[in-house]
Amino acid sequence: MLEKARSLQQQMITWRRDFHMYPELSFAEVRTASKIAEIAAEIGYRVRTGVGKTGVVAEIGEGKPVVAIRADMDALPISESNKVPYKSKTKGVMHACGHDVHIAIALGAAKLLSQENFPGIVRFIFQPAEEVEDEEGLSGAPRMIEDGAIKDVSCVLALHVDASLNTGEIKIATEYASAGVDTFYIKILGKGGHGSTPHKVIDPIFISGHLILAIHGIVSRRLRPFDPAVISIGTIQGGQLSNVISEEVNLSGTIRFLNPIVQQSIHTEIENFCQITRAMGGDYELKIQVGYPPMHNHIETVDLLKSVAADLIGNNNIITPETEMGAEDFGFFLQKTKGAMFMLGCKIEGDTRRHHDPKFDVNENCMPIGAAIFSQTALRILRKPISTIHRDVII
Repeated sequence: MLEKARSLQQQMITWRRDFHMYPELSFAEVRTASKIAEIAAEIGYRVRTGVGKTGVVAEIGEGKPVVAIRADMDALPISESNKVPYKSKTKGVMHACGHDVHIAIALGAAKLLSQENFPGIVRFIFQPAEEVEDEEGLSGAPRMIEDGAIKDVSCVLALHVDASLNTGEIKIATEYASAGVDTFYIKILGKGGHGSTPHKVIDPIFISGHLILAIHGIVSRRLRPFDPAVISIGTIQGGQLSNVISEEVNLSGTIRFLNPIVQQSIHTEIENFCQITRAMGGDYELKIQVGYPPMHNHIETVDLLKSVAADLIGNNNIITPETEMGAEDFGFFLQKTKGAMFMLGCKIEGDTRRHHDPKFDVNENCMPIGAAIFSQTALRILRKPISTIHRDVII
């Protein structure tokens, strides 16, 4: 299968570079979706467009089981600074996280699987908006779920390129592969005035200093030491002049967690600590926006992916990662059915570029590996479905 995938490498490179040159932001992937639909139909897939707003579903085969392979499509609001022939032609927009690679790999796997005989259906889910939520707070995964993208699916697979990992290696986590994420917004309300008379005002900047320290103490002082969690304040906005005390200060930050009980505890503690503002004469407004759930890889799917990868690239190239607190909306799919995501090494030798960087790029030799792992794993599931037993998890 890897040899077959390598024979498609130039085609996957062509696809990838085309998507890279014409990146589109979340829920605006119109050209991207049209191109994917065209290619999938040419290969022989039944195609449905407009799924989850701008998503594409392509499938081949009949009956059951149904195995899904997901690839996200959206780019980021970043101006590319690479000097390459396939540099982004869309001002201020760039595929700086590798979703263009994900699309090309999935199309490569679609081509490979179209040449195989198997019982059941392979369904490719080309998902919009992994990076950003819409006006109702939903990203592409729940939008596609609403539109039936994983109806009857018994297992769903995904990958994400990893620029810190050598090309030829993969990482796959047993159980938690990424954290859940929520976002909080706090408006600290005070009473403004001149900086020369601080005793006549209620200074929201002064109050914010105490609140920031309190919030940063939640993980270390209010949670169990064995409960992984992160709280980071990312923005502070208040005041316009050096000699004027403002009326308000706005803070925003991110919450990362693995356990929903910890998630609720953090929400409660942030609300409790916001009372500091009132004790100091001010007030507050708090909004917590619930985001992506933790991504929990299904143990049997992980074992199968490892077995396939061992056959294709060797067991020494399979790495078990430490738990990380990044987030991915693929977790929504794993709340509905079994499945797993693995990380695909795409490091350019000697390169230190990382994701969401204006100079992000990949070693395109990674693409046949991803396509082969997808294809071979899907075939094994279709020809011998994995157990329906799912270890109990809190979701």
